[in-house]
Amino acid sequence: MTAPTVIKLGGSLALAPALREWLLVIAAARVPVVVVAGGGPFADAVRDAQPVIGFDDRAAHRMAILAMAQFAEALASLDVRLVLADREEALAAALDRQRPVVWNPLPLGLDPEIPHRWDVTSDSLAAWLSRRLAAAHLILIKQVARQPLPVTAEALAERGIVDRAFPEMARGVPALWLADRAALPALGAVMKGRAPAETTLTRIG
Repeated sequence: MTAPTVIKLGGSLALAPALREWLLVIAAARVPVVVVAGGGPFADAVRDAQPVIGFDDRAAHRMAILAMAQFAEALASLDVRLVLADREEALAAALDRQRPVVWNPLPLGLDPEIPHRWDVTSDSLAAWLSRRLAAAHLILIKQVARQPLPVTAEALAERGIVDRAFPEMARGVPALWLADRAALPALGAVMKGRAPAETTLTRIG
């Protein structure tokens, strides 16, 4: 099987008008692709509730994984071409059928090797899954302005664009890219099998 491209679809897109445009491009992919959903408003509810209820970070982490699963369910329901899959066998089976996949992070996202704290969000989980699937590329789609070059994972973490654990979790992923809100056509080209262009997608060094 050709190494897949993992696409992290940021939770900030959950309520954005452009969400369906991104999904249309992904659903029409001619290359193996796995979508990792952010937590979006579902994870925001966990963050807001933690100081009020007082549950610990381990519980918050598990609840945030559930938030990602909720957004994944929502995404998969928006286009019949998208397949919701959880374990590696299900992911591989869908990719073998040449179907674009939305990852349900339960139960893999609860792997004990993944730290249970807020420093580890869906960004790091996307990097973790990319390593596990031996992905060719990890593309982070976020509603951010294009970043000044050069861009490093460490600098993005310092700016709060990715979580603090991301630089370490992403080590070993062959190619990391940041897609800003103007990069939809660039993603469309990648989904047709073209190599990512550094003029349209930001390479993370």
